[in-house]
This record gives sequence, C-alpha cells and structure tokens, in this order.
Amino acid sequence: MSKDRANHEKQRWLGTLTPPHLRLTSAICQRTNNNGIGRRYKTNVLTLNRPRALNALSTSLFGELNDALRQMDDDKSTGAIVLTGGEKVFAAGADIKEMKDLTFSEAFNNNFIASWSATIPGVRTPLIAAVNGHALGGGCELALMADIIYCSAAASFGQPEIKLGIIPGAGGSQRLTKAIGKTRAMEIILTGKNFSGTEAGQWGLAARVFDTNDSCIQEAIATAEKIAKMSSVAVKAAKEVVNKSQDLPLRDGLEYERKVFHGLFGSRDQKIGTQCDDQTIPFSDATNEDPRDGCIYTEDQAGMV
Repeated sequence: MSKDRANHEKQRWLGTLTPPHLRLTSAICQRTNNNGIGRRYKTNVLTLNRPRALNALSTSLFGELNDALRQMDDDKSTGAIVLTGGEKVFAAGADIKEMKDLTFSEAFNNNFIASWSATIPGVRTPLIAAVNGHALGGGCELALMADIIYCSAAASFGQPEIKLGIIPGAGGSQRLTKAIGKTRAMEIILTGKNFSGTEAGQWGLAARVFDTNDSCIQEAIATAEKIAKMSSVAVKAAKEVVNKSQDLPLRDGLEYERKVFHGLFGSRDQKIGTQCDDQTIPFSDATNEDPRDGCIYTEDQAGMV
C-alpha cells in the first residue's frame, strides 16, 4: 500500500457503541523503513455518549472513562488518545440530579467527585481533547485535564457553578487559572460567564482552533497519529517534564528536565533515532511482521465498559 493510500485510509474511521456511556474507535497502523522493518502503533478515539443528557458527567460515566483510559494506558501499543463528545455538546457539566440532594456530610465523607480527576492526571499516554459545542462546568474541567485541547471556533467553555451556589470542584479554579491567568479566570468563575473557542485559542487554553467541527476532530486524530509514530519512551518522558513545569520552580524544573534528558541516552530509541532520518524511524518495537504501510481498523469493545 502506498503512503498516499495509507494516509487516505487513515481517515476511514469505523465507529462502534460501547454501552452505555462511551463510543470507542481504534486504528492499528504500521509504518516501515526502507529495509522493510515495520513498527505498529495504535490510536484510540473515545466519544462521550450520553446525548439525551447532553453528555452530563456522572460518577458512573467517569468510572467507565477512567477504566477505559487505564486499559489504554496499560496497552503498550497505544500511542495517543483523542477524547471528544457530540457536535453540539462536548459535556454540559455535572449531572445535577446526582448532587442536588447531597448534604455536606455525604459529599465530604464520600469525597464526592474526587474520582473524576483521580485517573487522568496519572495517564502517561498523551490525551487530546477535541471540543465541539459546549464544555461547561465539569465538561470544561474534563477538557482542562487533557494534554492538548483542540476546539472549534464556535465551541463554548465556562465554569457556571457559581449560579448553582457552589464552585468548581474538579480542578477548574486551579487549571483554568494556570491556563489563562488569574484575572480572566476570576471573572469567569465569579460571574459564570462563558467564553468562545476563538477566545480559548487567543488566551492559550486551546492549542488550535478550527472553523468546523469535522476539521477539529480530523486534526486531533492526525495529531494523535503523529504522536503515536514517535518513540513511546521519549513521548512519555516529554509529557512528564512538561507537566513538571506546572509544579516546580524554574531552577528545579530545569534540573529535572536535564536528568530525564540524560536518562534517554540509555534507551534503544535514542540510538535508533540518531541513526535514521525522520521518515524511516521504526523505533524500538520494530518487527519484520507484515512489512507495509497501512492501517487496520478495529471495533474494540472488549472490557471497555
């Protein structure tokens, strides 16, 4: 299969429902070098699937999402993950039915919504949020947990919890402030106002902004495939050091980065990478099996939810 044909085939994503709250699409692709040595890598697209509830986030949905992400993260062939929602709603926020009757004692003793942000920060596989439509409250917080955010210009972000007599509880006050600055975050959180996808790009919250929903999803998939082709050990190391920049003072961060940088000289991928041009790198899980470029599209259901 030619490279042009392979690139065309990569766009033919097959979808399958994984009841009740997630839809999963996977693609296993192969890339070969001039010697016919190939490397297989997999990208996954997870779609929130509660359309009647506008993808409202609940503890059960997050349990399924966390289980799916843990399984993907444990799969060494998974190179990157895209998380998305519907065309009109990424996630409209927390399921109010789940929390409207909660008492302080119940919320505190059960550590309500702690599980929502317990898994994603520990996922080592790069996670891209592709946001179309509304990402409000918990939906905005979920997008903020991703490593990269892509969105359409018409997307809408916000933390409207103040209108319910509460505050963001899954990281919104912390991650949003780090992403767009204190004064903008303060205005958004104190007033409950929304901001557009265009503003998200201008303020540095979104890495890229697209004119259409389809282009947002397709470019997120393309970026996931690009990342998946790289050395998995280098990708995980790069994600780790960038995340450390959010926690460490500059001097400590620079020292940490340098130690991880030095450590990669002990990897096989570093030796392969410095001896190949960037069009033919098979990296360390190289195999002689099925020596051709192309993708195998799968409907991966087993054990996901």
